[in-house]
Amino acid sequence: MRSFRPVAAGFMLLTLATACQRAPLQATAHLAPSTSQPVGRTIAPDAGAADYIKPYHEQVERQMQQVIGTAPVALGKSPGENPIVNFVADLQRTAASQYFKGQPIDLGVMTNGGMRNALPAGTITMGNVFELMPFENELIVLDAPGPVVQQLFDYAAPIRMAISGATYTVGPDKKPQAILIGGQPLDPARTYSIAISDYLGGGGDHMDFLKAAKLRHTGLLLRTVIIDHIKALTAAGQPVTAQVEGRVR
Repeated sequence: MRSFRPVAAGFMLLTLATACQRAPLQATAHLAPSTSQPVGRTIAPDAGAADYIKPYHEQVERQMQQVIGTAPVALGKSPGENPIVNFVADLQRTAASQYFKGQPIDLGVMTNGGMRNALPAGTITMGNVFELMPFENELIVLDAPGPVVQQLFDYAAPIRMAISGATYTVGPDKKPQAILIGGQPLDPARTYSIAISDYLGGGGDHMDFLKAAKLRHTGLLLRTVIIDHIKALTAAGQPVTAQVEGRVR
């Protein structure tokens, strides 16, 4: 007689295995809504890290406190034409002209947003320039057809933005009128050179129309241009000055 013991044992094992099967996996782990950790004074500094950073921190502090020039009057920042934007926009034209071996540069463009601080009256430190221009922007030159330059003034007029090398009047409709570049009326058939940062030249601050212009690189960091210019003024015994000159009427 055939034994049923192996069959019965197998049936019992299958029954137990089925009873022990788990249900489909349901993930129960949860990540925190945010893994970022705000950095502030409430966080105690790590002693080891603080000691490691200390010499570098002190070196940067010394460099930022270095006095590089003086300004008898603050180069302030305000809506519309203002001294600090005039100062930097003029300097852009001069520095670009020097880079291209004396080739005149028609216009210089800098926006209020591009200047993050004013230069104070009295001593000017390296740190003041880093506060003014914290960005790693390159000074570039755009060769822009007349219609693109007209768009530049259309952009500038509603906010009364001054442009180095030009004067214009804002009409009641906030459109530019009587545009003079180098003392001559804007010529739609001409191409104008514009010294500007790579950020603005690439369409920053809603200046997308500038992308139509031909770009020339200088490789000059705009912040370095400002620092070198202030040092050169100091070496020549000259203060740092700039005024509102009525570039926008």
